[in-house]
Amino acid sequence: MAGSVSKTYGHALFELAAEQGTVDQLMAEAAVVREVLAANPDVLKLYAHPKVTPEEKQAFTESVFGGRVGNDMTGFLVLAVRNGRSKELPKMLDEIIREAKEYKGIGCVEVKTPAEMSAAQRKRLEARLLETTGYRELETEYTVDPSLIGGIVIRIGDRVVDGSIRSQLDSMARELMQVTV
Repeated sequence: MAGSVSKTYGHALFELAAEQGTVDQLMAEAAVVREVLAANPDVLKLYAHPKVTPEEKQAFTESVFGGRVGNDMTGFLVLAVRNGRSKELPKMLDEIIREAKEYKGIGCVEVKTPAEMSAAQRKRLEARLLETTGYRELETEYTVDPSLIGGIVIRIGDRVVDGSIRSQLDSMARELMQVTV
């Protein structure tokens, strides 16, 4: 349920920004608010506190974010807080950022390898991903996972390409377990 609420709220604000041509501004503001909430977990605790009235939560939101982010973002935050959805704010902001990046043709890629990739290997991989995905730009996060043994695992959104030796060995083990002699 929380996932659908986050998507609904986030999508609504994103659609407004797309209509107004302010997607870049919205993405930047969502990132700033996300950072503020991550750096100050007490803000979400305040929003969840039952003794703080909705009016006080709204006034707090307007005083913290009003003038620092646009009116649409401030109104969005006030609406979420007023409707008791402050717990989902980080996910809503993540959804806004995700949709804005998708709209702008920016792909978010996670790459896992068993050893560090060289700059040349990274450049070739990114060129190939740009060629095959249709994205105009990539934000790539590289991590080293020695348990992969060899190969590569690439995640783009909800798509995963697992070419690791570890997954091939696991697959063979499952197949062997099903063999009856």
